[in-house]
Amino acid sequence: MSAQHKDAVDAIIDQWAAVRPDLDTRAMEVFGRIYRLSRTMGDRAEKAYAPYGISRGEFDVLATLRRAGEPYTLSPRQLSSTLMLTTGGMTGRLDKLERAALLRRSPDPHDRRGLQVTLTEKGLTVIDEAVGAGLAAQTAALSTLDDKQADQLADLLTVLLAGAQRSQEH
Repeated sequence: MSAQHKDAVDAIIDQWAAVRPDLDTRAMEVFGRIYRLSRTMGDRAEKAYAPYGISRGEFDVLATLRRAGEPYTLSPRQLSSTLMLTTGGMTGRLDKLERAALLRRSPDPHDRRGLQVTLTEKGLTVIDEAVGAGLAAQTAALSTLDDKQADQLADLLTVLLAGAQRSQEH
């Protein structure tokens, strides 16, 4: 890495090299940067969604409903499993979004014990605007790479994620 591109992770790696030169810190370099990038972009997403009165977690609920297509309806269980949330965590998000009139809960006509969650017109407007704002923040950060680099990074991260998920299963 050139001196002009040194970052906080390089400083950590240099410190480890000084006290434990026997360690191979390549994984620390990669995952340290992924972690820091994730936090940075998470903060940018929060700022992008704030003008719409929603957090990242609430964005995720609205976006999941939006991606489901018309009539933008899913069960709380479908939302929970897609977002990997407990039912308690999902209930809190749904309560807040319902109070803001961004979605509504109603009885499921196919299951007397079930509910369905549907985007409202206001929720549809909010998510369509918020997704554009969030994507603009991500695109701005990605603009430091050319198209070939961005494609290569996406491909490499896909391989890394698949490998990490496979190793977690064993």
